Amino acid sequence: MSTSSNGAIPKHDKNSSNSNVIAAATAAARSSPGERITLLVDNVRFVIEKELVTAHPNTMLGTMFSTGFQFVHPNDRGEYEVAEGISHSLFRSILDYYKTGVIKCPPTISVPELKEACDYLLIPFDATTVRCQNLRGLLHELSNEGARQQFELFLEEFILPVMVTSAQKGDRECHVVVLLDDDVVDWDEEFPPQMGEEYCQTIHSTTMHRFFKYIENRDVAKQVMKDRGLKKIRCGIEGYPTHKEKIRRRPGGRAEVIYSYVQRPFIHMSWEKEEAKSRHVDFQCVKSKSVTNLAEANADPPLEIDASGNPIAEAEVRPEVRAQFRADGDAAAEVQDAVAVVAVDEAADGVIMLNELDQAVGGVNEDSGND
Repeated sequence: MSTSSNGAIPKHDKNSSNSNVIAAATAAARSSPGERITLLVDNVRFVIEKELVTAHPNTMLGTMFSTGFQFVHPNDRGEYEVAEGISHSLFRSILDYYKTGVIKCPPTISVPELKEACDYLLIPFDATTVRCQNLRGLLHELSNEGARQQFELFLEEFILPVMVTSAQKGDRECHVVVLLDDDVVDWDEEFPPQMGEEYCQTIHSTTMHRFFKYIENRDVAKQVMKDRGLKKIRCGIEGYPTHKEKIRRRPGGRAEVIYSYVQRPFIHMSWEKEEAKSRHVDFQCVKSKSVTNLAEANADPPLEIDASGNPIAEAEVRPEVRAQFRADGDAAAEVQDAVAVVAVDEAADGVIMLNELDQAVGGVNEDSGND
C-alpha cells in the first residue's frame, strides 16, 4: 500500500481496502454456521440451515420460515413437523433443491410420486430442476404439464366462444368437432347429412387437431374441463361429413346422398345444473275430468246468497224410492240415492239422461239381463 508524504492513504487504495473487508466478512459469514432448524418428516429428523430454506421464498418451506410469515410452531423438542404424507427418502432428495437447485430422483422413487411431492411443497418441476434416470417418466410428466397449459389456451381462445354461442341460443350442452385448417365442408342444402348430434359446432385448427391426437392429451383436457365445472365431458375421434360424393336413387324415386367422412377429434360438454329434474314431466293434478285448471279445481265452490246477503243452505235431497239390483260377475252396479240418474255409454262416447228413476232401474236391469 502506497502512502503520500503526509501519511494519508490515496482514494483508490481506500476503495480496494473496503472491498477486501466486505469480501472477508462475506466469506466468514458463509463459513460460520448459521441458524439451524430441525424438520421432522416420516419420523426422521433433518437438520438444515435456515438460510438455505428462506433463500427460496416461493416454496412452501421458504414461506413457512421467512420473517413475518412464521405460522408454524415447533413441538416440545423444537422440531417442525412438515411434509405430511411424504416419505423420508423422498424428502431427502427434495432437500437437494435447497442446496444445489437440482433434485436427483433416486431409482426407488417413481416420477409421479416426485411430481406430486414437488407440487405439494411448491417446488418447480421442470427439466432444469429435476434429473431422472427414467426419461420416459420424466418426459411424460412434463408433457402432462405442458398439455394442461396448452389446453387452457385452447379453451379460452377457441372453445369458450363456441360454448357462449350455444348458451346464447338457450342450449346447455355443446358438441364441438375439431377440423384441420384446410378442411372444406360442402353440404348439399337439399340433402344434408344425417348427423348424430343435432347441435354440432366446428373449429378449424390444425394445432388443436394435433393436440387431440394423443389419448393422454384428451385425458388432460377432460380433467381441465372438469376442474372448470363442466359435466358430461366426452373426448374422442369420430367421423365427420365434409362433402357429397354421389346421389343414389332408392326404389320409388327417393334420393339418397352419400357423403365423404373424415376422422376428426370431438369434444362434448354440458353445463346443465338440474339435469335430473328436467328428465321428468310435470303433470297437472285435477279433481274432475271436466276441470282442466288446477287453481279452479282446488278453489272452494261458490256460495249462493239470498236478497239479504245470507248464504242459502244447500237443499237436502231425500230419495222417495230406493232401488237396488244385483248383477252377475264383475258387472255389479248400484243406483245412487237421487231423483235423476245419469247413465254413460262409454262405447258410444255419449251421455243419456234418464229423468225417471224407474226407467233407469229398468234399463240397468235390462242390460244386465242381456249379458
